[in-house]
Amino acid sequence: MTNYLAQFQTIKNACDHLVIAVEDVNDLWPTLKSRFEERLPFKKGFLNNKTRNSVFVENLHAEFILTTDARLRSRYPQEQYLFWFREPYATVVLVTCEDLDEFKNILKPRLKLIVQNDEKEWFIVFVSRAHPSNDQATKMAKKVYSKIEVDFNSRRRERCCKLDLHGTEPKFWEDLESKIMECIRNTLDRRVQFYEDEIRKLSEQRFMPVWNFCNFFILKESLAFMFEMANLHEDALREYDELELCYQETVNVTGKRREFGGLDHGDDQAALLNPGDKLLTQIVQDDSFREFEFRQYLFACQAKLLFKLNRPFEVASRGYPFIINFSKALALRENILPFCMREVWVITACLALINETSSRYRDGPVVPDTEKEFCRLQGDLYSLCRIKFMRLACLIGYGTDIEKSPVNSASLSMLPWPKPAVWPSVPPDASTEVLAKEKMILQATPRIKHFGIQRKPLPLEPAVLVREANRRRASLSGGNMYEILDGSPNFNDGSGSDASSKMSPSNKVQPTSMSRTNSSPGFEGSIDRPMRLAEIYVAAEHALKHTISNPELWKTLSSREELEQKYLELTKGAAENYHQSWWKRHGVVLDGEIAAVCFQRGNFDLAAKSYEKVCALYAGEGWQDLLAEVLPNLAECQKMLNDQAGYLSSCVRLLSLDKGLFSTKERQAFQSEVVSLAHSEMKNTVPLDVSSLITFSGNAGPPLELCDGDPGTLSVTLWSGFPDDITLDSLSLTLMATYNADEGGKALRSSSATVLKPGKNTITFALPPQKPGSYVLGVLTGRIGHLSFRSHSFSKVGPADSDDFMSYEKPTRPILKVFNPRPLVDLAAAVSSGLLINEAQWIGVIARPINYSLKGAVLHIDTGPGLQTEESHVIEMESYNNESESSAEMENHGHADLDSSLAMNKYFKQLCLLDGKIDFPDWASDVTSILWIPVRATEDRLARGSSSVAPQKQSIVDGMRTIALRLEFGVSHNQIFERTIALHFTDPFHVSTRVADKCNDGSMLLQVTLHSQVKASLTIYDAWLDLQDGFVHTGQGDGRPTSGFFPLVISPNSRAGLLFSIGLGKTTAEDETEAIKSDSILSIRYGISGDRNSGAHPPVAMKSNGIESVGEGLIFRSALVLQRPVLDPCIAVGFLPLPSDCLRVGQLVAMQWRVERLKDFEENEVPKNNDEVLYEVSANSENWMVAGRKRGHVCLSTKQGSRIVISILCLPLAAGYVRPPQLMLPDIDEANISNSPAGPHLVCVLPPALSSSYCIPA
Repeated sequence: MTNYLAQFQTIKNACDHLVIAVEDVNDLWPTLKSRFEERLPFKKGFLNNKTRNSVFVENLHAEFILTTDARLRSRYPQEQYLFWFREPYATVVLVTCEDLDEFKNILKPRLKLIVQNDEKEWFIVFVSRAHPSNDQATKMAKKVYSKIEVDFNSRRRERCCKLDLHGTEPKFWEDLESKIMECIRNTLDRRVQFYEDEIRKLSEQRFMPVWNFCNFFILKESLAFMFEMANLHEDALREYDELELCYQETVNVTGKRREFGGLDHGDDQAALLNPGDKLLTQIVQDDSFREFEFRQYLFACQAKLLFKLNRPFEVASRGYPFIINFSKALALRENILPFCMREVWVITACLALINETSSRYRDGPVVPDTEKEFCRLQGDLYSLCRIKFMRLACLIGYGTDIEKSPVNSASLSMLPWPKPAVWPSVPPDASTEVLAKEKMILQATPRIKHFGIQRKPLPLEPAVLVREANRRRASLSGGNMYEILDGSPNFNDGSGSDASSKMSPSNKVQPTSMSRTNSSPGFEGSIDRPMRLAEIYVAAEHALKHTISNPELWKTLSSREELEQKYLELTKGAAENYHQSWWKRHGVVLDGEIAAVCFQRGNFDLAAKSYEKVCALYAGEGWQDLLAEVLPNLAECQKMLNDQAGYLSSCVRLLSLDKGLFSTKERQAFQSEVVSLAHSEMKNTVPLDVSSLITFSGNAGPPLELCDGDPGTLSVTLWSGFPDDITLDSLSLTLMATYNADEGGKALRSSSATVLKPGKNTITFALPPQKPGSYVLGVLTGRIGHLSFRSHSFSKVGPADSDDFMSYEKPTRPILKVFNPRPLVDLAAAVSSGLLINEAQWIGVIARPINYSLKGAVLHIDTGPGLQTEESHVIEMESYNNESESSAEMENHGHADLDSSLAMNKYFKQLCLLDGKIDFPDWASDVTSILWIPVRATEDRLARGSSSVAPQKQSIVDGMRTIALRLEFGVSHNQIFERTIALHFTDPFHVSTRVADKCNDGSMLLQVTLHSQVKASLTIYDAWLDLQDGFVHTGQGDGRPTSGFFPLVISPNSRAGLLFSIGLGKTTAEDETEAIKSDSILSIRYGISGDRNSGAHPPVAMKSNGIESVGEGLIFRSALVLQRPVLDPCIAVGFLPLPSDCLRVGQLVAMQWRVERLKDFEENEVPKNNDEVLYEVSANSENWMVAGRKRGHVCLSTKQGSRIVISILCLPLAAGYVRPPQLMLPDIDEANISNSPAGPHLVCVLPPALSSSYCIPA
């Protein structure tokens, strides 16, 4: 079967579509050929794939070929069996007939003979040539077609269709296409089954000695090619994948030594996308194929199918690992391949894959996620090509032009040198080239970095090239071993070797002439001399010239300019694709390599932009070693561009790096650049972030604690990263409130210039009053000349468990706590009630500091209406000891110790009230003190007594006075405490009267009860009663009480009684009227003995010394209301009785009063509306709820004996014996009203009845 390999290749190249055979029985094809071919390719159809699943295919290409064509009739049977994929997939039989006899005798037997082959898929097309106007011919054609249908159609399948040449039958072409697709589907299924059976037989023998991979390959690819022709590309791709796996198993079989290939001219150019690069007959070897060409052929076939499936992304995703694996295979056979064959092949493979996939990907649909991954693959291909290209550049002497960056060093230092069996030798006529290379080596000087930074260059070589090349020479038995061990400066190829970099300039010139003499091309000796670096470059260049067959690639390596342009093109391609992919960091790193080329060309603007991206990446990742390599280059570009702001920022960032990355001298150079530029004549102020250079934190220990409104001094620790002292022209610090993130920070400013020393510095700031809450350090800002800087970083120095250590993982520690407004001081009255009214009294104000100093406090006093201070008297201030605290201390320390301590801690001072202000003494700053202020409450109203029947209802506001206090304290009197104290003043007595007894002679004993209203002892020295008209004294007649037990002492809150004998006097009607309008006056001369710490006390003017004193000249007067007995009333009001069981809580009840006119009013007693009476119902709101009108008018006739009943609905609220509501007649004097019952009485109210809904049966 191997002998048919060339024929198989020819057939594949000549036939790439399906074949449909045409059996022309009646010479109809010339007429119908154009009409049939117009239907190609078939627009749509369904075919079965390898797993017998229906697959929709479009644009299926095919070709109609007559069965008499030589392409179908000149095949041998074994060729038909082997290349069955090119045989017709359907046979179209074209017939026509216009006579039934002709059909029966001639046409039918012939058709039977044609369709007797069971392996052939066929159907009959009957062509009717009858004109529509010829009815007889048309009918005959229909009869013949009907006969054909009966003879050749079956129940399962219709094999006939009719074409009318003179008619329009669009359904015919649909029917024709359907029948052709059915034939193709059946044929394809049968042939797929055949190939699968044959392939299975060979697969079972693949581990036997008779196994032949070429036979397996022909069958497998025939099946794949058949799928490809049928547009079943997925199945064809699967076959090639299986073929690749099978080939790898065959290659890995031990014991069979095969040629690898790759030795022909042009093999350096990868054929990944060109399956026809070489004929299969050229790469066949025994029973298999050479690996070098065949693996590329398989990948090319797979890529072709993937491109047809419009999947360039998958081509790239398969291509990159294929290049990596194939490169490893080339590395294993590097000693038999041409020099640098591996590097050149990888370069050409990557470029071919990039160009083809990118062009096809742009033309197809784009999915965002897939596009990013595709760009990542493109970037990997560019990067791989770039690395191999740089290796070739190093081999031919252009390594000094490559930037010794971290990414280049990481890539090239791990990439080994080529490993040929013998390193190439220098051609005999290359002396001029050797001299040029030596001159280039001597002229190559490393670029000095900005700021005079001395740093060993990063290596670009895995090993010294001189040593590696000489080790691989054919014979090496002697020579200058000092050169081999890098003792000569001629070996300095820019790789950064330690020996070459440490040589002094004097040592670099001495061996040059001797080495050049010994290295002349014509030198011959018995012992081979080691090659020098220039000779290695020339030898490698000549060897590469023979290896590289692509003139474009060799052109890029022929000169520095072309090489640099190609290097820049590959780097840009990798960077741009990485930027569009997920791996944006790779793109940024490669931007640094582009920046290096731009810098060498003098394009500092583009270089600076690229370097900024790289520095931002390295800084964000925390790669400070890499940042130290790139940041000086950025600074140099910015200085060239006169970018002062950027240059200053780069210098600060250099200072912010770890101190071990630069020497002290270099760091001092950074600082001098910052200072000199900051104090230069810059047009605008440059803002700069120095967060990584100047850090700050609060001092160790608890935060500073202040009260609301207090100023203070804040101490902050600054850590300077500058190597020397630096002067800050201004400095400010922002405090941030933790309770409100939206509120802006408050800046604290330093009053003078600040000198920062390297390391730790302590700075103090004046702190104005702040709002309550916790504050943390915010932003540190300042100026150095024209440079304005800011820092927002905390210090990260010191042990991790100390207060100086700050990290982003730990919560920010507050530096200042301003407490919420709290009582810093308390002002309260020592005694606020029971003071004598209309007399000068001491009021005590207790000033109690609450953990706050009252030093320098000022108290403002403002009395309210009815209260005035006695400014003629001094104000006394003394220390105050709380009784509860004193009692507790007495229990703990004993009475004797406490008495002595209280005596020692007692303070006293007399103060003067100036403009309503009092200045506190110093001793009152931290102790509780009490101020005694003399005041007088004035009241012009005369006190009035009450009767025992109608007790007096005193209001809480009677005798109430206020005094407003305003205390200013704090460091700058910024704290203000205001309080208004309510004081209650009262009369010493409350007087109530009642008639104690009525004598037979008409006189009465009037009992006057004196109730003490103060917490002091009252002594009564005398009392007299001035009676109103209508009443007279009996007995002595001097108005004195009948009992004369004076002086009479009344204890606090106790009562005493006085008896007066009075009688009714003779009066006229006018006198009675005047008596009603006047009052009796009770006068009492008394004295008081009390303590100002308890309440009422002798007036201030009468106090001599000591706490207690007795005043004897005080007069108290009270008005008493005496009413004449009601002897002849005008109106009678009677409370109608209630049923005993009708009063119950929650049930409405009607209260009724009967009002009756007993006689007519006198003229002076007649009201304005004598026929209307005003009534008012008075009830206790706690016991009753009045549902009717509480107040109103009722009509009562003026005739004697007229009566009316007033009814009001009321609701009892409380159970028990309560006083019922009372009916009052406000417009009628009480002397003219007779009440029944005469006095207050009680009624019984029952509790509410139980609800049955809450009862639980027993």
